[in-house]
Amino acid sequence: MSYSYLDELEKKSIYIIREAKALFKNPAILWSGGKDSTTMLYLIRKTFGEIPFPVIHIDTGWKFEEIYEFRDRLVKEWNFELIIARHPLAGKLRPNGNVTRFQCCHTLKTLALKQVIEKYNFDAIFVAIRRDEHGIRMKERYFSPRDKEFRWRYTDQDVELSGWGIFWSDFAEAHHVRIHPMLHWSEVDIWLYIKRENIPVVSLYFAKNGYRYRSIGCKICTKPIKSNAKTIDEIIEEIKREKGTERVGRAQDKEDPYIMQRLRALGYM
Repeated sequence: MSYSYLDELEKKSIYIIREAKALFKNPAILWSGGKDSTTMLYLIRKTFGEIPFPVIHIDTGWKFEEIYEFRDRLVKEWNFELIIARHPLAGKLRPNGNVTRFQCCHTLKTLALKQVIEKYNFDAIFVAIRRDEHGIRMKERYFSPRDKEFRWRYTDQDVELSGWGIFWSDFAEAHHVRIHPMLHWSEVDIWLYIKRENIPVVSLYFAKNGYRYRSIGCKICTKPIKSNAKTIDEIIEEIKREKGTERVGRAQDKEDPYIMQRLRALGYM
């Protein structure tokens, strides 16, 4: 896969990012500390020479220590405004006999995001989802409106053609709009770009004692995969070789095959 291919991916993402800045008055960036949202953060920084929008980190209280350390280090190195969104039940609510993973994710992530959007009156949120991550995300658009209840009407969306510049829709009735500049990237694309641009990523992605994390969520719901991949090149080769999905270690996907669709319809990232 040539670097010219990565250039094309980058140019399209930067175009979407610039369009969003022109369209919206008060956007923010959702950043988990994972490889995809960090790559998106890097692209926004590369587009403008700085990160001109507030960056939201949703702290469920169950993040890995490595994520917190990486978050705080990158804030200092890249010099951006960080808003930590934390639900009152963060670090307390967890899946058990009375609480499902759906309820936990919805409360600690979606409701926390809803609270911070209302507080700061954000009209658009950058989110680093990709279409190849999950079936429900294949239905997404680059510009995806949400109503005041945060609902995503995935069965009633405007047609979005593949050509550049065909991203327009009527957002007058939207409470806010989700902007997805990474939709057209794949997992391998992300890693190739991280290598080329020397983008920092959290250490959890690299194998230690025969295990690594391929996808990173809350530590109470995320399991590592068996792996000896300690470099980006080894990770890329492993991804090409393995048949399992990227989110194989995410417990929420295993509990209910439709949990992501239900969560995203209610405003989940």
